[in-house]
Amino acid sequence: MNFAPGGKLRAAINLGNPILAHAAGDGGAGGVSVDLAREFARRLGVDLELVVVDTAGKSVDAVATERADIGFFAIDPARGAAIAFTAPYVLIEGSYLVKAESPIRANEDVDRAAHRVVVGKGSAYDLFLTRELRQAQIVRAPSSPAVVPTFLELDADVAAGVRQQLEADARDRPGLRLLDGRFMVIRQAMGVPKSRGEHAAAALAAFVEEMKAGGFVADALRRHGIEGASVAPAG
Repeated sequence: MNFAPGGKLRAAINLGNPILAHAAGDGGAGGVSVDLAREFARRLGVDLELVVVDTAGKSVDAVATERADIGFFAIDPARGAAIAFTAPYVLIEGSYLVKAESPIRANEDVDRAAHRVVVGKGSAYDLFLTRELRQAQIVRAPSSPAVVPTFLELDADVAAGVRQQLEADARDRPGLRLLDGRFMVIRQAMGVPKSRGEHAAAALAAFVEEMKAGGFVADALRRHGIEGASVAPAG
């Protein structure tokens, strides 16, 4: 079991999910996922190298192709071919945003043939809605933070993504509103290339369970001021 064959642990960090990671002033990154990566590297007794990307798809690709040793992902079956996921450590709500004057009042109103729904390309929301929406057209923005700008630029009907990101966009731009409730719950987990074997996957899974049970994840959420995300139950 070797998590760091190059002598240091390479962790893929996706800045497209503002709940778990954010850009740091030194060109690096900070956040809950970075804290977990740093603690895991400490326990392995190796240095940490952050592989910072701006979309979920790039993070998946980095781990699947072993350009990174671990990563942080929303669990989705489409991503499971090359990556072994732990149980989730955080649960995050996915929500819809519309224009204030939109006739769309509830989540159930979204899947209509005339509607265009903007999502971040390769995000968990993209993967989920691609399976679930039967009539609405999905429009893919380059990244999750670009969803609302793309939604406005294209005069689309719905924006879909992390509730906290959409709430922030709605505060900054008048004339937008979130629909009540959620259309999905994102299960955020850590992952390792399946090629590293079952022992590596089991060790990472055990680490995540310890981080949840011991309060590390809850403390990290508080430390970074994250609201609307909750620690996942024991896996």
